[in-house]
Amino acid sequence: MNTAIFSKKIISISSSFLFLATVVHASDNPTYEFLRSDVSARSAAMAGSFVSMQNDINTMFYNPAGLATIEQPQASFGFTKNLLDVNAGYAAYGQDYGGLGTFGIGVDYVNYGSFDRTDDLQNVLGTFSAGDFALLLGYAYTPEENLSLGVNGKIIYSSIADAHSSALAVDAGVLYSVPGDNPLTLGISILNVGAQLDPYFDTRESLPLDITIGGAIKPQHLPLLLSVNFHRLNEEQDSFIQRFKAFSVGGEFTLSKPLRFRFGFHNERRSDLKLGTTNGMAGFSLGGGLVLQTLRFDYAYISLGNIGGMNQITVAMNL
Repeated sequence: MNTAIFSKKIISISSSFLFLATVVHASDNPTYEFLRSDVSARSAAMAGSFVSMQNDINTMFYNPAGLATIEQPQASFGFTKNLLDVNAGYAAYGQDYGGLGTFGIGVDYVNYGSFDRTDDLQNVLGTFSAGDFALLLGYAYTPEENLSLGVNGKIIYSSIADAHSSALAVDAGVLYSVPGDNPLTLGISILNVGAQLDPYFDTRESLPLDITIGGAIKPQHLPLLLSVNFHRLNEEQDSFIQRFKAFSVGGEFTLSKPLRFRFGFHNERRSDLKLGTTNGMAGFSLGGGLVLQTLRFDYAYISLGNIGGMNQITVAMNL
């Protein structure tokens, strides 16, 4: 594909995504915010800068087009230890079916722990729990060399004590690879386009719509994969420049054949977690990976500044 044709296609695809975002513009207070969380330790260590990553089954949570780049059947599952008693986890599997394309399935859940149920006089009447759950079914294919397209369907369920809510949503994404001495991958995704089927009460809430654009490059002669993403481009801001404040930067160093070191920075997260006059280390993340022949073990630490931090572990395998 020559540069002119590629540029026209990218402009056309980007315009379509922005138009769709305008049509389904989300409110300022969407529900199901857990859908914005990083699922795998690798992506969390890179601050969620994952829209243009390749050959990783977990890309389906960030850009379903990435499914088409997995080189063999892959499975992955992980656990996140959050603050207090909040725990989260996920599992994913993907496989290429030749001329049919690549199919994937994933689940993402959060358990918020148990809480005391009290009456108006603060008498304890028992306990209740709360949790969120999403099931993803993904599909991706490669219509031509270096170009991948993908889509997810989502079933979302959330509960708090006796109340519950459900929704349906879709994700769509594009991934394009530019080969050369400094391989570059560009990605665009639009996530959580959908609506509630069953609201908690009488008012239906919007979903956390998110348009992300990013690129990943592997500089020649450096054992580094560097990724930059711009998130939430669909959200209205006071100025054009402010639209790009939700950016993230992630890097992955190959220290040796089996060892990886990763780091990340998320600008909006750092701003949101500021307490008083200090941010602490909020917005920064780091981690590592051990890559064996068929297995990969990943760990990430995500700093929440003065609030604390989160730990994530992931096990992935080629089947």
